[in-house]
Amino acid sequence: MLSFNIILPFGPQTVKTVIVTVFILLNFSTFSQEYKTIKAQKGDGIYSVLKQNGLPPKEYLDQFIELNKTKLGKENALIIGKTYRLPVIEQKRTAIQDSAPVTEISQEKIVYEIFGNKYKDITIKSRELSKAVYYLMSGHGGPDPGAVGKLYNQMLCEDEYAYDVTLRLARNLIERGATIYMIIRDPNDGIRDEQFLKPDKDEVCFPDSPIPLNQLARLRQGTDAVNKLYAQNKGKYQRQVVIHVDSRSQKENIDVFFYHDKRSDTGKKMAMTLKETFGQKYARHQPTRGYRGSVTDRNLYVIKNSFPPSVFLELGNINHTRDQQRFILSDNRQAVANWLRDGMIEDYKKSIK
Repeated sequence: MLSFNIILPFGPQTVKTVIVTVFILLNFSTFSQEYKTIKAQKGDGIYSVLKQNGLPPKEYLDQFIELNKTKLGKENALIIGKTYRLPVIEQKRTAIQDSAPVTEISQEKIVYEIFGNKYKDITIKSRELSKAVYYLMSGHGGPDPGAVGKLYNQMLCEDEYAYDVTLRLARNLIERGATIYMIIRDPNDGIRDEQFLKPDKDEVCFPDSPIPLNQLARLRQGTDAVNKLYAQNKGKYQRQVVIHVDSRSQKENIDVFFYHDKRSDTGKKMAMTLKETFGQKYARHQPTRGYRGSVTDRNLYVIKNSFPPSVFLELGNINHTRDQQRFILSDNRQAVANWLRDGMIEDYKKSIK
């Protein structure tokens, strides 16, 4: 039996470790290829439909999209009234019924209250990022909401949506064994699945410092926190990802794009890998859509003054109705976090060769 003890530095959190033994059968069979169908109702999304029908979204998302790709709307949205096929659940035989050899594997479960009640339980799925340290910084926070948009008379605040995507990314990376530092943290807003995320002003900067309103003071505070941690982790693989939401004209539709410091070849390579990953994902899931993301250098305070190689990304235009779907739908926020994770894993593999 393999077991791991991991303590990840989110600051003061309630953490407990539970070693759970699971059995994975090396042979399994699917007994039926008859597809169950559902008719999309108002408010339905792929994640919610899969969960309601007992299908773990992370395992069946790609299958659902492949089965229904001709019926999906923009950003893989479900269309009310249309009928969709559900993936077939893989039914595994029990150890008594199957004479195949059984492999005993230990999975560690860790609880982090920062992710909220629904998402606080995390199972370590792999150790592929066990030597990686990431500093994740969502934009603005505290007294500064950042860019503000509106949809259906609801206020959309940059800091809330950037923070939710950052939390989802953090959770994804922890599942792969990475060490994560959340530089901006909210004591009571875990991962949220609502479309309209209620704004507040109680975010703090690592470890637990109030965030100042003054922009330069705020930027310096976050950068100093990262640089102190960087010194503590000297000699390790370290990267920083800064997540923001842009504000432009209501008519300007943009894709996720990336900045890096012009002096950092490593930051540029990471940004290019993330961009390539997004291009591949769009080509697979929305082949007729195209992807117009970009990688450029920019003289931004955080990436210019932070010690670890850094990538600064903009999730989209908070004032454009199509871009807003990328933020307000929890399925889309999760997809962005998943794609970022995949790109970061690829960057890590390239870097350690």
